[in-house]
Amino acid sequence: MIHLSNITKQYGSQVLFREASFQILPGTRTGLVGPNGAGKTSLFRIITGEEEVDAGDITLAKKTSVGYFSQTVGEMKGRSALEEVMAVSAETVRLAGELKKMEEQMGEPMSDDDMAALLERYGVAMEEFEHRGGYDLDSRAQEVLTGLGIGPDRFHNPVESFSGGWRMRIALAGILTLCPDVLLLDEPTNHLDVESIIWLEEWIASEFKGALLMTSHDRDFMNRVVGRIIEVANKTITTYGGNYDFYEKERDIRREQLLASYKRQQEMLAKEEDFIARFAARASHAAQVQSRVKKIDKIERIEIPPEEKVVRFVFNEPPRSGDDVVAMDKLAKSWQNPDGSEHPIFSGVTGVIKRLSKIAVVGVNGAGKSTFLKVLAGQTEPTAGNVTLGANVELGYFSQHAMEVLDPKKTIFETLQDVMPTATIGVIRNLLGSFLFQGDDVDKRVEMLSGGEKSRVVLATLLARPVNFLVLDEPTNHLDIRSREILLDALANFSGTVILVSHDRHFLRLLVDRVIEVDHGEMRLYEGNYDYYLSKTHHTVH
Repeated sequence: MIHLSNITKQYGSQVLFREASFQILPGTRTGLVGPNGAGKTSLFRIITGEEEVDAGDITLAKKTSVGYFSQTVGEMKGRSALEEVMAVSAETVRLAGELKKMEEQMGEPMSDDDMAALLERYGVAMEEFEHRGGYDLDSRAQEVLTGLGIGPDRFHNPVESFSGGWRMRIALAGILTLCPDVLLLDEPTNHLDVESIIWLEEWIASEFKGALLMTSHDRDFMNRVVGRIIEVANKTITTYGGNYDFYEKERDIRREQLLASYKRQQEMLAKEEDFIARFAARASHAAQVQSRVKKIDKIERIEIPPEEKVVRFVFNEPPRSGDDVVAMDKLAKSWQNPDGSEHPIFSGVTGVIKRLSKIAVVGVNGAGKSTFLKVLAGQTEPTAGNVTLGANVELGYFSQHAMEVLDPKKTIFETLQDVMPTATIGVIRNLLGSFLFQGDDVDKRVEMLSGGEKSRVVLATLLARPVNFLVLDEPTNHLDIRSREILLDALANFSGTVILVSHDRHFLRLLVDRVIEVDHGEMRLYEGNYDYYLSKTHHTVH
């Protein structure tokens, strides 16, 4: 279907891959992994023809349609949400118009030769139209849009009225509706809630018949969808037959084998070099010395790839808070609609969050999870009721909004220095180093940082203070799988209290011991872990 043979790609002196090969076969489900900057996005762009390779061949089977969803959705305006989704399938819509026109022509008088030529053109266009799923395009667009959380009541809303995250869903819906032969998805779950992620998993499994190549930071999603992994790392591309969990184990086994081979080769080279050094000056050993020099010159040296850099989150021991961390009494929050009416988010919440709890706040998108965290963190006032923090509670709050309020003109170092003014340069640099900001990186201005880098800066500012109550709204959003694992481990060992919103099911399953569900303004507490919550609410345990 798509074959990439001995491809080489580099930018300036940076080599992404050299003489690398892989193929995408019909119906395969493949995860694309590798450290940031290794060349994953470049591979997508090479397959779509947006970039060229420096050497090697790319072969696409005839009439192969490719759909590419990236994190850059471009400008959207002048259409409704449904129209925007349909616009991606413009070629299918054009074919429908062409077929209609040809059908009209068939009713007009013409010669037998012209009719034969018209019927041949009609047959080719019809085959292409059916291949693209033209007959159910409308219903498919509506089904996909609904599955991604935009229901019929919002189909005809102008795209300009949707936030950035919702526009990403509209863009994703457009690519899925296209139903291409090859589907390229770059982080499709980034702006989805758990319900939409589960819908997407099921859609790929039951509805999508083409080949899939995708990146994702969501381990559960990757494990449930893909059957093989392609790794871009260390200037090469390696294929693993299995899901993400299999890939991790197999990669570690292969690295251990490589280290063992490297060690054996180094020992052999040391012996040969020692012999050459000892007998180089002796005429009686000249032939042997020359023979060994030639031998070691011909040996292909084993290279050990550098260890992938990962974030090292280690929370300092926080001061002990009182046993009651937060008391809520008849808590309620409403937003005011444009017409002045009240839109209730939640009401009548009474309860206590105990020290050392690890709590997940769950619910469908728009249920009020983030608003609830804002009220707890003192970022917005409740409409009714009270929130009272317990004795010696030091609260740290993380949200995507916190990333937006970073001063864009300040450097990473200055941002941390503001939070810990009495700390030495060494202490600040050590903390930043644990978040992968090393050397000159610390002097980068915030405005130059990616989403993932900003996210790490905000998490670093939290660690810089002695907090014992963490309120975290989607802390994993911009972190890769390895960094999520390390944050998960740090939070599990954190000797304070945590309440969080996350759509990463693997993260929730391994961390939380209680669940608060927000549903149509009501809140329900489940005194058990995430799987306990799923079993009690009769959700499928995903």
